[in-house]
Amino acid sequence: MSESTTSGVTVALANWVEQLTLDAIPERVQVRAKHLMLDGVACGLVGAQLPWSRIAARSVLDLEGAGDAMVIGTGTTTSGPAAVLLNSTFIQGFELDDFHPLAPLHNNSLILPVLLATAQHLDGVSGAAALVAAIAGFEIGPRVGLALHGAQMLSRGWHSGPVFGTHTAAMTAGKLRGLGAEQLEDALGMAGTQSAGLMAAQYEAMSKRMQHGFAARNGYYAAGLAAGGYTGIKQVFDRQYGGYLAVFGAGHDPEPAQVIAGLGAGWHTEFVMVKSYAAQGGLHGTIQAALELRAEYGIDPKAVSHIEIRVGHTVYHHGWWQPERPLTAIGAQMNLGYAAAVALLDGQVLPPQFTDARLAADDVWDLLDKVEVKLDENIQNGPLRERFATELSITLADGTVLEKRIVQPHGGPDDPVTNDDVIAKYRALVGPLLAASRLDAIQRAVLNLDQLTDIRELADLLAAPVQGALDGNR
Repeated sequence: MSESTTSGVTVALANWVEQLTLDAIPERVQVRAKHLMLDGVACGLVGAQLPWSRIAARSVLDLEGAGDAMVIGTGTTTSGPAAVLLNSTFIQGFELDDFHPLAPLHNNSLILPVLLATAQHLDGVSGAAALVAAIAGFEIGPRVGLALHGAQMLSRGWHSGPVFGTHTAAMTAGKLRGLGAEQLEDALGMAGTQSAGLMAAQYEAMSKRMQHGFAARNGYYAAGLAAGGYTGIKQVFDRQYGGYLAVFGAGHDPEPAQVIAGLGAGWHTEFVMVKSYAAQGGLHGTIQAALELRAEYGIDPKAVSHIEIRVGHTVYHHGWWQPERPLTAIGAQMNLGYAAAVALLDGQVLPPQFTDARLAADDVWDLLDKVEVKLDENIQNGPLRERFATELSITLADGTVLEKRIVQPHGGPDDPVTNDDVIAKYRALVGPLLAASRLDAIQRAVLNLDQLTDIRELADLLAAPVQGALDGNR
């Protein structure tokens, strides 16, 4: 070997994952993890029959063919890697799924698909084992991301979730397989060498919704290869030449210690943000500000003469460009101006705001033409927990200026979406798509995951076709 493989953060992380037990995880963290997983299930069922999801399913199944791994909400099965790819794509299908606010990645799109496919591959695993593996996943990805300064990766043009997410998937699958520390280290090495993702996918590409799926599939493969004795890069987070942090953090002073910071003491599972709107997380401050001003002042959108949005670097680069017709749903779900316009016009930013008819509507584009987005260095240079703040100013035709500052949108650490809110979101989104008895059974299975003898019971509940969330609205 070209460098020493004496113990570093990679080995420490692998050892922690190997030794993690359910008893070591506080009860509140277990409960929160199950509610987060219910949110992921909701997003997967909503995403299963979207127009672009159907195209993905046809294309992937044509490539991969038959298998015994379930594809959520479709009534079909395929190979394990293909099921991971599609189920992740469905969870990411409508920008409704969770994200970590400081080290941006969409956890459930990496964790749930890997749990379900690995359970099938192993001919069943207990719900308790699945919960431990899921929490290992919730804990790993954000720490790897913070070692690369989290949201800075978005500012640099990387799709941060697929870059950090391979490790989430690899450790989820590896823990469920019962891999030892050396094999987990191999899996981390193989995950790191498969990390990638370009943020330019956000403008119009369906593939934006699949990029976490690539990471989930790659992590699934990494754990499977390690289980078979195939070795990966050792000390992947510690190597100076060709190591994960050295390459992705080149010129940006990565912090390897963040990979293991607070393991077993602080829990990133509790920091994961549940979305209230069908848009990328950086837009939530703008949406909330617009909705609050609308409610407070009864704003007539026709009386608006100018809208100014001020944000920091990451939100600006990730969320603003001057949109042009035709605008795709994915582009609209990434764009600050579109989010502000439909929030003011419709009083919500949910699936109905991204139908073909709404994307092309003249009232939306009339308001969009009045939007100006500014990069605000004061926000960017503020305290860490305020760097995703949003300042919204709406000027009316009579000269009145209405202003709102959102430091952290609802769902953030200081104003979290409660577990009861998660259940309400699940039932509101999924209720119209399937029978009430199935809706109730899925909820019970997820929230009592640790009591399931075999999580394939949950897979069976998720397998049958569901109604399309946009059917009849396009």
